[in-house]
Order: sequence, then structure tokens, then C-alpha cells
Amino acid sequence: MTSSVKTIYTCAKCGAQFPKWSGRCLECSAWGTLGEELSDSHQEKGVNLKKIKPADVLDLKNIKSSSWHRLTTGLEEVDRVLGGGLVPGSLILLSGEPGIGKSTLVAQIAGTKKSKLSVIYASGEESAAQVKNRFDRLGCNLDNLKFISDNNVEKIVAATKKNKPDLLIIDSIQTVYSSQVVSESGGISQIRAAAAQFLELAKENDIAVVLVGHITKDGQVAGPKSLEHIVDTVLLLESESSHNYSLLRSTKNRFGSVNELGVLEMTGAGFKEVKNPGAVFILDNVGAISGSVLGCVLEGTRPFMIDLQALVSKTVFGYPQRKASGFDLNRLQVLSAVISKRTTVNLLNQDIVLNVAGGLKISDPALDMAAVGAIFSSYLNKAMARDVVVLGELGLGGEIRNVFRLEERLKEAVRLGFKEAFIPDVEVKNKELKIHRIKNINELLNFLK
Repeated sequence: MTSSVKTIYTCAKCGAQFPKWSGRCLECSAWGTLGEELSDSHQEKGVNLKKIKPADVLDLKNIKSSSWHRLTTGLEEVDRVLGGGLVPGSLILLSGEPGIGKSTLVAQIAGTKKSKLSVIYASGEESAAQVKNRFDRLGCNLDNLKFISDNNVEKIVAATKKNKPDLLIIDSIQTVYSSQVVSESGGISQIRAAAAQFLELAKENDIAVVLVGHITKDGQVAGPKSLEHIVDTVLLLESESSHNYSLLRSTKNRFGSVNELGVLEMTGAGFKEVKNPGAVFILDNVGAISGSVLGCVLEGTRPFMIDLQALVSKTVFGYPQRKASGFDLNRLQVLSAVISKRTTVNLLNQDIVLNVAGGLKISDPALDMAAVGAIFSSYLNKAMARDVVVLGELGLGGEIRNVFRLEERLKEAVRLGFKEAFIPDVEVKNKELKIHRIKNINELLNFLK
């Protein structure tokens, strides 16, 4: 075995390494961040592979399956997105824009009165007095809650092993640092090293760890992309400003579905669960107007009623415009082409603007017929009643195709007081609604004429 020592230059911000010094890092473009380090490279020759101990090979059929005893957070919407609650030994990343309410949400989880979790809350951004004031304002239970005001990862890990809580909260991962890495807090190498130590802590001690992380201007989690690969679950907290709601999504979950959506309302006393989320995105106190049609989408296992609004007007100059807000623009192009080809409605000289009321972004094909109905309604200037729901996927031949979990959507419509439903030509067991089965878009057009 031969050893050679050479000098390299490492960026303190991004961790990139270079053989020569320069004033500016070629990877992250930061100035004055390259520092000199000694690299000891080892080259082994003639390694005897027979002396290497082989890895243990396990037979999975002989391993007993263990069921996780999930820990409730005290917020049903959060438990739903997590897949039923916190899994002991899991590493969770909660991300969102600054000021969105990440610290408020984890404070409510840490101090909930509905569960008996023992929690350690570590914050490198606020003092103990500031954190205490926020917990008091939110009405949190402080009996089983302890606080660490330190940024050093090794000290936090040591204190956590000594106290052995059910949950450890790090607010935030960008402010802590590891003594094993020589760079500033928030750098890529620091975030990677800290996440690795918290992962080891979670797996070896069956402690659920929640890391709070910020996102950058382009909507990505600040730090290395590998951080999202290390953790078990990635939660994204978004704001829905028009109704003062916050949406909690799961973009990765090793212990549950990634399609669930939690709806929370920000109040003066923190987040409050929305009791009737199915009707959140329906406009209140709006009468029947042309171009407005109600549909239903599924987010995970939960149906939401959606108000689709269309505005069709004659093109003043040039090529007809297609604009969409919250709806896939390419899908709108397809729908308008099918309408022009398969019906008597000519949209080749009409501008179309389609909007999902409430600001929700959806891509469910079950909204095809609601979008078509809204376009017909605006084009004919005839309103559709507000107690009617339209469901169905549109094929290129103008046929109406069945949609996923149709009966669950119809049950939600009944619960919210709807009277009629336009659906594909399939059999359903729902008897509370007046059902109109349609085979193609011309039948829907005839209903509106």
C-alpha cells in the first residue's frame, strides 16, 4: 500500500474541490471561499480478496414482520399526509417558503394536548424566551417538551440519546453545523453531514426526527438534492392565499401514500383543521353564471369539489389564444381541438381562458367534461345550475370515458347537497342524485342548448 499527500482547495460553501486555488469557486460562483487542505490518498495493491469477510445474507421469509406503532401528532390532517402518524425511527423533512408557518406547525405538533409524545425541540434560530412565547401563544402543552438552544449537531445528538424522547424537531437544518466538517452553517457539505447524523440517530434509537428546511426562489429545498434522498418523508407546506388556507403535501413517503393532501387554516392561535375540506375550493355565495361548472378531483383518498370557470370570446386579432390558470394548458389545447372537430361549436376564432377557482393546481382527467361544459356554457352564454356536478374524461373521438373511483366522487357530491350529476355511460349505485349518462360531448352540448 502506497500513500501520497497532496494539497487540494475546497470550497467552504458548496464543498467542491479543485487542484489549484482561485478567487472564485467554479461550481457555486462564491468569492473567497476556497481553503487549502491536505489530501491523503491511499492506493492499495495486491489486496487478498479471500481475507475479506463476506456480508451476511438473510432469508427474508425467515424474518418476522413487525408492524409500526405510529405516533399521533394531534393534527388529523398531518397524520393523514404522513400515512397515519409518525413512524418511530423515521426522518422527516418539512419544507416551505419563509413565513409559511413551518415553525408554527412543528410547535403545535410538539406541544399538542391530544397526544403524550415526549419531544425535544432544538432551535438555532430563536432563543428559549422567544420559543416559549410562541408556545404560550399557541396554547401548547409544555409538560413533555424540552428545548435545546444549540447549533452543534454532535451536542444535540448526545442530548437526545441521553433523554430518549419520542420526537426530535430541528428548526432548522440550515442553521445547525457539524464539528466534523470545516465550513459554514447552511453549506451543502454541512447539511449533508448533519442529515446523515440525524438519520443514524433515528434508525439506531427509534426516534422520529423532523427537520425543518427552507426552499429557494425556484421552489427547491435549500441544500443538496441528496438530502431528499436521505430522508424517509418529504412534506411541503404551501399557501393558498385567496382563502387563507395552507396545503400540506407529501412528495415522498416510504411509509404511506404520496397523494394525500392536508388542508389547514391559519388563525391567530396557529393552524386549525378544516372541517369540510371537500367544499374549500367552491366559491361561496355565487349564483349560476355562464361559464362556471362544478367538477370533482381526488387528492389521495379525499375528493374535492372544484369550480371551473371558462371565458370564451371572439378573437380580435391573429391566432386564437388559449390561457389556463390551475389547469394543464396542453390539455386545454386538446379539449378545444376535439370540440371544434366533433361538435358544431367552432372555437377556431375564439379565445379561451380557463381558471380553477381557489388557486388549486390540478391534473385529474376526470375534470375534462367539467372544462368542456364550462366552455360550452360560456360560448352559448347559458348558465349551469350550482347543484350539478360534471364528471368524465374526454377521448379524441369525442367519447366520454369512465373515471377513477366515480362512486366516491358522487358520494361527496351527495354529502355537499348536489342534486344532479353528468357522468359517463356506466352503472353506479348512487340513488340520491339525478344521474344523466352521456356517451359523447354532443349529448352534453344538447343539455345546455
